[in-house]
Amino acid sequence: MLLIQPGQWRLTAAACLLALAGPVGAGEASPRYPLENWAMRDVVSGVSLSPDGERLALLRILTQDGDPIIEVYDAANLDAEPMRIDAKPMEIVAYSWLNDRFILFRARQMVRDTVESFNQDVYKYKRVLLDVERKSLEEVSQLDPSKGNSLAHLLPNDPDKIIVSLAPPNAQRLSPRARRNGRFLPRDYYEFDLKKRTKKLILQGKITLGGFFFDSEGNARGARGVDVGEREFVWYWRAAGGKDWKEFYRMPLDDFEFNPFQVAGIDDAQPNHIFVIARNGHDKLGLWSFDVEKKAFAELVFRHPEVDVDGVVGHSNFYQHPDKIVGAAYYYDKPRRAFFADDGGEQALRQQLEGLIPHAFWVGIASRSRDGATMVVTNQGPRDPGTYYLIKNGALKTIGSQQPLLKSDDLADVEFITYKARDGMKMPAYLTVPPGGEEAAPRPLVVMPHGGPFARDRPRYDKWAQLLANQGYLVVQPQFRGSTGFGLAHEMASYDDGGQWGRKMQDDKDDAALHLVELGLADRDRIAMFGWSYGGYAAAVAASRTPQIYQCVVAGAAVLDPVMQLNQYRWGLQGEVRERVVAMAESAVSPVKEVAKINVPMLIVHGDVDSRVRIEHAKDYLN
Repeated sequence: MLLIQPGQWRLTAAACLLALAGPVGAGEASPRYPLENWAMRDVVSGVSLSPDGERLALLRILTQDGDPIIEVYDAANLDAEPMRIDAKPMEIVAYSWLNDRFILFRARQMVRDTVESFNQDVYKYKRVLLDVERKSLEEVSQLDPSKGNSLAHLLPNDPDKIIVSLAPPNAQRLSPRARRNGRFLPRDYYEFDLKKRTKKLILQGKITLGGFFFDSEGNARGARGVDVGEREFVWYWRAAGGKDWKEFYRMPLDDFEFNPFQVAGIDDAQPNHIFVIARNGHDKLGLWSFDVEKKAFAELVFRHPEVDVDGVVGHSNFYQHPDKIVGAAYYYDKPRRAFFADDGGEQALRQQLEGLIPHAFWVGIASRSRDGATMVVTNQGPRDPGTYYLIKNGALKTIGSQQPLLKSDDLADVEFITYKARDGMKMPAYLTVPPGGEEAAPRPLVVMPHGGPFARDRPRYDKWAQLLANQGYLVVQPQFRGSTGFGLAHEMASYDDGGQWGRKMQDDKDDAALHLVELGLADRDRIAMFGWSYGGYAAAVAASRTPQIYQCVVAGAAVLDPVMQLNQYRWGLQGEVRERVVAMAESAVSPVKEVAKINVPMLIVHGDVDSRVRIEHAKDYLN
C-alpha cells in the first residue's frame, strides 16, 4: 500500500480531515470509535443451513489478524462447541451446502506480489469437499478453480448431484472480439456426482450458443449467444424435455450496454413465459413477462417511476419452490421489494420478520430448510452492519454480528435527498447524518462519490460513510449524472458533448455540497472530498479546481490518467460503446496534467498490486 502526500503542502490531507471534524460537539452523545474497529473484516459471514435444517454453518474470524474458518453447529444447540475447519496456509473465501452431508468450499493463497495485466489475480485457488458426517476434507481436482469453474445449479430434487460450469480449454485463445464481454463467454457444463466424484459433460458452450440456465430438474431451458456476422446478441429457449433451441430475441451488440435484456427467471403463472428485466423503449428498467413463443413482451409486471428495477425476489424456500419468482427488487430511499399478488405469503412473512428484528432495514431470508420451518434471517442497514438470526422451533435466536464492536445506537441514519445541479438537472443523493441533533449543525462535510462511474450507491450499510459520521462528519454520496439505477437519461447525460468527466459530472458533486451549505447543514469552510477508483479521480480533479470549495481531498486508487485506464480495455470496446467511451476518456479532465494547479492539501492512497487501477497512475502523478 502506497501512502503519498504531495510535498508542497505543510498541512497534510489527513491532518486537514482531523481539523475539519474538530472536537465532539455538544449535541453528539455517541463515542468516537478507534479506526481499528472500522478496519475489522466481518467477524461472522455466510451463515446458512443444511437442507434438512439440522446443521448451521458460517464463516468466522477468531482473531484480529486471522483468516475465516468454517464453523458447523448443531442448529438445535448453538451453544455447543462447533466443528471448526481451517485451510491454512490457504484462506477460505466462500462455501456452499451441496446436500445434508457435504459442503464445498473455495480457498485461496497469494502466489505473486505483482500484477502484469488488467484484472489479473494474485491468488491460486482450490476447491475442497467437507464431509460433515465423517469430518473429513478432500480436494476436488475435477473442479479445479483455475479452470474458472462455478456452481451452476444445486439440483434440489437430486441431492447427490450438482451442475458446474467450466471455462473451455481454449477460452484464453479466443480473439479479443470473442472475449469482449465476459458475460457471454461460452462455458462447458458438467453434472458432478458427489458419490462417485465423477463429472459428465452435459452441455458444451460456444460463442453462438452458451450462457445456459437451468430449471429445478436440471433441464437447460434458456441460452444466449453472439451472431458475429450480424453483430447481435441472441437469446434462445426450449421447452422442458425438448432438444431443439428456438431463438426468441436478438439485439445489436451496441445496444446492450445501455438497454440490457436480462432473463430473470421463469414466469410460472403463464406457459412459455419468462421474466426479463429490460427498458423496452422506456427510460427506467422494468420487470416484464416475455412470451417466448410469440417472441414479444407480454406485459409490464413492475416498473418504478424514479429508479430502475435491480433484480427479482425468489421464494425463500428454494427446495420447495426453486423456480418461483415472487417479486421485483429495487433501491430508492432504501432497498425495497414489490411483491406479486400471488407471492405465496412471502410479503407477509417478511413484514412479520421486520417486526421482530431490531433496527430492521433490509431484512432477508438467507437460508431456509427444506420443510420451511427453520430459517436464517439477516438484517443490514445504517444502524446494523449486518446481523444473523436463527428461527427454529418457533424461537428467534441471535447468531452473531458481522461487526460486533459497533453498537447500533452509535451509528448514523441515512436520508435520501434530491437537489438541483447548476444546469437544472435533478440529482439524487444519500446523506449520512451523525447522531447528535440539529444543534450540531452546520457540520463538517465529506463529499464521497462512488466508483465506476457507471455504478451507484446502494443505501444499506456503508462502512466508510459510517466511519466518517462517527468522527463527526456529515457525508453526502451524490448520484451524479452517469450513475446507473436512475434511468437511461440520467446515465447518458454523462456522455453529452463528448463526455463530462471532470466537468458537469464534477459540478454535480460540488453542487451537492453547496446545497447542504445553503440548507445550513454543512459548514462552508469545512468541506472535503474522499473517493475511491473513479471517486478517487473525482477527488483529484477537485484538488485543482477553481473556484475551490474544498479544504482538502483524499484520492484512493484513483484513475489519475483516464487515457492510461482506457488503454487497458480499449481492445474490448466496439461500435457505439467504443465511440462514446473513447471520446469520454480522451476528452476528460486529466488529473495527471493538472498537478501544477493543485491548491488544497491532498492525500493519495494506492495499493501496489491493484489490478484494476494500476499503481502507475499514482507514480506518474507524483512525477
